[in-house]
Amino acid sequence: MIELITNINSAVNNVVWGWPALILLAAVGILMTFLTKFFQITHIGHWMKMTIGAIFQDKEVVGHTKDKSISQFQSLCTALAATVGTGNIVGVAGAIIVGGPGAVFWMWIIAFFGMMTNYSENVLGIYYRRKNQNGEWSGGAMYYLRDGLGAKKHCKGLGSVLAVLFSIFCFLASFGIGNMTQVNSISGNMQSAFGVPTAVTGVVVLVLAGLVIVGGLKRIASVTEKIVPFMVVLYILGSVVIFCTNISQFGAVFTAIFKGAFAMKAVGGGIVGSGIRLAIEQGMKRGVFSNEAGLGSSVMVHSNSNVREPVRQGMWGIFEVFADTIVVCTLTAFSILSSGLVDLDTGVVLTEYEGVELTKANMVGTVFSMHFGQIGAAFVAIAIMLFAFSTVLGWSHYGTKACEFLFGEKYTIVYRVVFVVAIFGGAVMSDNLAWDIADTLNGMMMIPNLIGVLALSPLVYKLTKNYVDRKIRGKEDVEPMLSNWEDIQEEAAEAVKQGAE
Repeated sequence: MIELITNINSAVNNVVWGWPALILLAAVGILMTFLTKFFQITHIGHWMKMTIGAIFQDKEVVGHTKDKSISQFQSLCTALAATVGTGNIVGVAGAIIVGGPGAVFWMWIIAFFGMMTNYSENVLGIYYRRKNQNGEWSGGAMYYLRDGLGAKKHCKGLGSVLAVLFSIFCFLASFGIGNMTQVNSISGNMQSAFGVPTAVTGVVVLVLAGLVIVGGLKRIASVTEKIVPFMVVLYILGSVVIFCTNISQFGAVFTAIFKGAFAMKAVGGGIVGSGIRLAIEQGMKRGVFSNEAGLGSSVMVHSNSNVREPVRQGMWGIFEVFADTIVVCTLTAFSILSSGLVDLDTGVVLTEYEGVELTKANMVGTVFSMHFGQIGAAFVAIAIMLFAFSTVLGWSHYGTKACEFLFGEKYTIVYRVVFVVAIFGGAVMSDNLAWDIADTLNGMMMIPNLIGVLALSPLVYKLTKNYVDRKIRGKEDVEPMLSNWEDIQEEAAEAVKQGAE
């Protein structure tokens, strides 16, 4: 059965992650970057001020809400909980092992343009979101596909079909990228670092996750806003120490990254690879796995924010990709490449270090142990556990929203129970198969979402121009564009006039 699943998954993966899909992913990010006039660069001061800067200045950004929405900071933490995780540690190591140092460059490229893809998703998510019968915001790619793309001439059927397909893929992906790979990484690292059997880890994670997930988004957000900032800061500090210790390798590491990105050379753990093709493919695939820009996933939690300005939430999407890939993934890559475990000329990874076989699962732990001793390996194992655990929490919400769209709100509790039970399976299944299935489901989810963003790109341009005119250029005669729905538009416009965003 496992062999059959592996063969089917491999066949589908070759289609959804073929070059046409990768080109579509890059093209959408490039298009949105040009349409918004390189917003991630030209307005970097503004979006930094409105995101990380606002955390320390604006009470509405961090304050807990009384209704069923969550704060902007909670939405960021829950989104980061689903993105900052094994992709930043295990995923980066995997990209380097298979694609060589050059894969890191292509992770940067896809992240740079992915900032505006993620921005666009969030803008559209806020613009098309509606409240469900329980008074909770519901938004995401399925809604802007059905109500945005579907509203275009002769596109009603297409929009509805793509919305359903996206929801199905998201529903399934929540068990892959949001469950199996994460718990698999937790169990593997706990066994490697502490000798804990995978089945025991599976049971413990199942119980802990269940206690949080059944409580809904409010409980998930309250947990992630505590775990994510703490672990991200600790992991960055540890990586910065390694960076400073190995600063003499700075030139060699970045030279290897740029040479590997364009030169035809052997790459991968002792295997002669296909050079630049593998570097691009691994960089883009692992980049998307890490920051999820283009998947249309994080928009489902960003849409639950108490924000009123679509562009304001879009800027959180830019920061999300920046923090996830440009900061965390880069520090991970430098730690690995400056450690001496990778031949910078050939990209070949040492097969062993002090008698221990090097794999993508233990690579970063080995690097940290080289600098901090056994405590370093234990820290990485715990970091992966908490990162992956928080990812499971975040993705449980995405799957819940997909279930709500497909089957209705009353079935969401059934989904949560099945999702929690599936955690045990992820703990004991094959490492490679778990990651391969996640890759496939990512691609299947990505394609309908990118079609929607591409079709609605003129609207993103209009919403961005409307915001820039009002908030940056100070034009007082411009009416805000806040929602596709008249009742929400009127309510949000009144709030904005009173100074709320």
